[in-house]
Amino acid sequence: MDYSSYDPALTAGVGAALAIYYVVVLAIAIVCLIAEWKMFAKAGEPGWAAIVPFYNTYVLFKISMGNGWLFLLMFVPIVNFVVSIMALFKLASAFGKGVGFGFGLLFLSPIFMCILGFGDAEYVGA
Repeated sequence: MDYSSYDPALTAGVGAALAIYYVVVLAIAIVCLIAEWKMFAKAGEPGWAAIVPFYNTYVLFKISMGNGWLFLLMFVPIVNFVVSIMALFKLASAFGKGVGFGFGLLFLSPIFMCILGFGDAEYVGA
C-alpha cells in the first residue's frame, strides 16, 4: 500500500470535526432528554420514565392519546408511521397547543419538545 498521498493534517482535521460533531449531538440529546423529563413531570408522570427505553414511549402515548398501550402499534409496519404522526398532534393538543405546533413537533421535534418541557405550556389532558 502506498502511503505517499497520506496527509496527516487532513486526517487530524477530519478527526477534530467528527469529535466536535459528536459533542454537539450529545449535547442536543441531553437537552432533549431533560426537556422530555420536564414534559413528563408536567403531565403528572414520573420524569425518570424519559430515560427508560420503551417505557418512555408508553408514557408518551399515555400522555398524548390517553391509552399507553397504543404504543404497541409502533411495531406494525406502515401503521407506525401514521400512529406516530397522530401521537405528535395529540401531544400538542394535550398541552393546549394547536395544529401549527403539531407540525412543529413533526418537523422540528427537538426544538418543540424543548418548548413543551422548558416553556410555560401546561398539560390539559389527552
